[in-house]
Amino acid sequence: MQEKNTSPSGEEVLHLKLKVCKAKTDKSSIDEPPEVELKDLPPHLKYGFLEGDDKLPVIIAKDLSVEEKAALIKVLKSHKRVIAWKLFDIKGINPEFYTHKILIEEDYKPAVQHQIRVNPKIHDVIKKEVEKLLDVGLIYPISDSP
Repeated sequence: MQEKNTSPSGEEVLHLKLKVCKAKTDKSSIDEPPEVELKDLPPHLKYGFLEGDDKLPVIIAKDLSVEEKAALIKVLKSHKRVIAWKLFDIKGINPEFYTHKILIEEDYKPAVQHQIRVNPKIHDVIKKEVEKLLDVGLIYPISDSP
């Protein structure tokens, strides 16, 4: 008679390592909309609001017709609970997963490190990439940028 292998299978080991987290019952951002600072947008974009004139802002194209804007806002309003307005609105993800912590001992004294020199040619490469992204509209300058 053969002995049964009592060690857990790979799948069972995986389940043992996962930590089960209970869903939080915090109010969602829909119930209590967050206060947000609206930044200046490029000329082809504008803000639309799903609640009143200043709650739950979304960025939409400026050149939409009145009917298109109304239809888009209507669809977004009907699905506003699936938009993560804040990190805790993302259901099923434990904040420990996306929160970065630096554990420092009490008697630790921070030290300043010197900046590492970068190949000067890389600055030109980065500048060209950023200019390409600006030209196609994937990124845009904000008022805080130099």
